[in-house]
Amino acid sequence: MRLENALRQHRRQAGLTQQQLAEACGVTRQTIIAVEKGRFNPSVALALRMSRHLGTPVHELFWLPVEGSEAE
Repeated sequence: MRLENALRQHRRQAGLTQQQLAEACGVTRQTIIAVEKGRFNPSVALALRMSRHLGTPVHELFWLPVEGSEAE
C-alpha cells in the first residue's frame, strides 16, 4: 500500500530545497523526489527524521489513503 504525503508542501513552507532536506536526513535528493512523488514509502526512521527537520508532526506528512480508494 502506498502512503499519501504532503512532504513537498511542508518542505517548501520550511524554505528547504530537496537537496537541503536530503542532506539533513542523510539520503539522496533522488530519495526525496521519489517520496514526494509517492514512488517510495520511507522507512519509519526516515519519516521521523523528515518530520524533525521540517518541524512537522509525522502524521501531517504521511498518512494512509482512505480505505477503498487505493488497491491494497
